[in-house]
Amino acid sequence: VVALAIDWGSAVIISVTFFSYEPFATLAVFATAQIVLLLTANGSLGHLLLGMRVVPIAGGYLGWWRPIVRTLLICLVIPAVIWDRDQRGAHDRLAGTVLVRR
Repeated sequence: VVALAIDWGSAVIISVTFFSYEPFATLAVFATAQIVLLLTANGSLGHLLLGMRVVPIAGGYLGWWRPIVRTLLICLVIPAVIWDRDQRGAHDRLAGTVLVRR
């Protein structure tokens, strides 16, 4: 939750600075940052600051589609607040990813 707050807060700062805090611009900034950072660093800014990263459940390379699917599901909110007994959100289960400590 703290990592998500860091990510959303940075998106809000960028949105306020460049888009007069337009709600859809904030969401677009958030989604773009999530996808780019997951593709390049296996974690968002919040994840990286808190020592976490996103990896595929089966191991190996995260690929290009998992960050996109995971981010789109987070932006829909509902999948992100549905957890299983292992505390994995539906967005992670559907994308085949898991959030781990580095």
